[in-house]
Amino acid sequence: QVQLVESGGGLVQAGGSLRLSCAASGRTFSRYAMGWFRQAPGKEREFVAAIDWSGSSRYYADSVKGRFSISRDNAKNTVYLQMNSLKPEDTAVYYCAGDPSYGHTRWYEYDYWGQGTQVTVSS
Repeated sequence: QVQLVESGGGLVQAGGSLRLSCAASGRTFSRYAMGWFRQAPGKEREFVAAIDWSGSSRYYADSVKGRFSISRDNAKNTVYLQMNSLKPEDTAVYYCAGDPSYGHTRWYEYDYWGQGTQVTVSS
């Protein structure tokens, strides 16, 4: 089992940057593909980015492509989401998620979840 804890959220002006971190417990972190999702008030949880077990493959939602970057450090049991050129529409609670399989973009395909971290982008 994997426990996930996100951090790094906050309030930022449009055009600014934030880096989210997701720390995982356990010694099997490298066996899990990881993803980031977000959920704005009144909206469904949506896929943001995913990365495979080694960090060699990653993909992104069209809405964040070119602005966000997902990475991982298996030695530190941590996955990151670097967010640049933030827009007000990026405002949401951001969640990291883990699953043994890679390639998932739907929230219900992930087995493990963190508690979320709030990101607010002001205009």
